[in-house]
Amino acid sequence: MILAFGQQALAADAPPARSTQTMWMLNCQGCHRADGAGTGSAVPPMPGIVARFLWVPGGREYLIRVPGVAASPLPDDSLALLVNWMLKKFDQENIPADFTPYTAAEVSSFRQLGAYGEEAGAIRASLMRVFVPVTSTNP
Repeated sequence: MILAFGQQALAADAPPARSTQTMWMLNCQGCHRADGAGTGSAVPPMPGIVARFLWVPGGREYLIRVPGVAASPLPDDSLALLVNWMLKKFDQENIPADFTPYTAAEVSSFRQLGAYGEEAGAIRASLMRVFVPVTSTNP
């Protein structure tokens, strides 16, 4: 009986699960702003752009290995949920029709490669140079 009571007490003391938007607010919004507009070249904007990385080789990995994502204190499963939410929130129109949401395992595998350092901006620019122009048939 005491053991069961102790488990109930622990469960009652557990913090509630945070919504994805709350995770955004606590972990990303400080630099990326509430609207995803960013704060200049060091923290670039997301609206209309972020999902376009999914269309180019290396872009999917890039989104996880940028310093703020790769070094996030969030566990892999929460980070996968957050990145999937972010793509939908800020660039739904450019998500490929065959998009497979990030999983905890995929996030973990990219994080194990390490965060990009100073080269993150150059990698971003290189990936953006091969973005396919947005058209009515190719978002």
